[in-house]
Amino acid sequence: MTDPFFRSGVSGVDRMTFDVGLRSYMQSVFAYMGGGLALTGVVAWIVAHTALAALLFGSPLRWLVVIAPVGFVMVINLRIQTITASGLKTMFWLFCATMGLSMGSLFLTYTDASIARVFFITAADFGAMALWGYTTKRDLTGMGAFMLMGMIGLIIASVVNLFMMSSMLQWMLSVAGVAIFTGLTAWNMQRIKQSYAESYGVEANEKMAVFGALSLYMDFINLFYLLMNLMGTTRRN
Repeated sequence: MTDPFFRSGVSGVDRMTFDVGLRSYMQSVFAYMGGGLALTGVVAWIVAHTALAALLFGSPLRWLVVIAPVGFVMVINLRIQTITASGLKTMFWLFCATMGLSMGSLFLTYTDASIARVFFITAADFGAMALWGYTTKRDLTGMGAFMLMGMIGLIIASVVNLFMMSSMLQWMLSVAGVAIFTGLTAWNMQRIKQSYAESYGVEANEKMAVFGALSLYMDFINLFYLLMNLMGTTRRN
């Protein structure tokens, strides 16, 4: 069966060359993603175990910490066509560090053992879906569109629950969120693979590798956060 993502129609590009380039490209994607997760984890741990915790979460600065990562994502999406590869890398690392500031609260809320347990559960779930998204011949475009609509609904319902403060609704949203971001992981993985087949040049590939890493990073972080809501052991218990 012909791989639909093989860059056909380009003279001088054979299948072996394409596969070697694709493997190198995917290695770059996961290197950036893994580095981003490591940076986030280190920053979160430092925040939770130093005086930064009181400074960031015991003052109005907590709102800046929560909003800043969203701002980074918006800027990256708006400037993806014009920003250079080096500029995109800088934005990516700053975003991951800022996300670490925000996620420091998890170490204050949940036990270290439950954080480690949920992290490995998240990694297993993410890895399985990423592998399926990479290897499947099925077009996941329709599933991705459905999951994106579900994510929008999840965000709206989460905002509503800020006023309702319903623990049952929060539990339902967490379950739905896990399903949504699990599906998005597979879709994003296939989309990233396809982006290599459709992009040309070192600069374009480098930018797409960083942007792809950001997409997978967000899937992982959201899965981890939602699973912590469902399975995490709080320090009060």
